[in-house]
Amino acid sequence: RMSRHAQQLRDHDINPCVVETDATRKCMDDNNYKKDMCTAYFLKYKNCRKFWHDIMMQRKRNGVKPEMPSAEERRKMLESVG
Repeated sequence: RMSRHAQQLRDHDINPCVVETDATRKCMDDNNYKKDMCTAYFLKYKNCRKFWHDIMMQRKRNGVKPEMPSAEERRKMLESVG
């Protein structure tokens, strides 16, 4: 059984970077944990975290709740920027 924290990390409404996390983990598994083989995946994950963190901070400053948009809201936001 997964811990509550682990379940939250799998929740698309809480963690906007589940796809990037999974891709990075799969790359590491596939490449015998050689980090240099997965640099692009780490970069995508880092960019994802930074992007949504910045949005969360902006929403917090503006008093928008919840601070992290839902998975559906994020999907619409990403579609609108191309």
